[in-house]
Amino acid sequence: MYEPIRAKSVHTMADRADFPHRSREEELNIQLAGHLSALLTVTDELGLEEPAECIARQIVRLRGTPPARHAALTDADPVALHRRALALAGRALVVAASRADTAAAILSAERMDAHTAALNEAPPAGEPPAAARDQRLLAAR
Repeated sequence: MYEPIRAKSVHTMADRADFPHRSREEELNIQLAGHLSALLTVTDELGLEEPAECIARQIVRLRGTPPARHAALTDADPVALHRRALALAGRALVVAASRADTAAAILSAERMDAHTAALNEAPPAGEPPAAARDQRLLAAR
């Protein structure tokens, strides 16, 4: 009544597939290096040389090659850049913690603290930075 199946099933086990598999550790290394590379781009955009070098060293440790560096500035809003950097550092911290990478976790936490502090010192929305600085100087007198 029914003809037997003669072709291989498309539902074969993944373990028997003919493509290379990466370990969980390798996948986390790739993910962490990607988050740190994105953080490096934003850090370069903000003009923070020393933190950028620390991030670049971690990327070299993970990838084995130096990262591509951001070549040109876009004059983006510094507050937006600090928010982006804070989010990227948070993602890097989560991945670093899951792979038990203490050096990357400490670096990520330090960058989160620095960007949080920069956001707390930023002038309120719509107020020019010079006016905020002048107000702080007048208040300090």
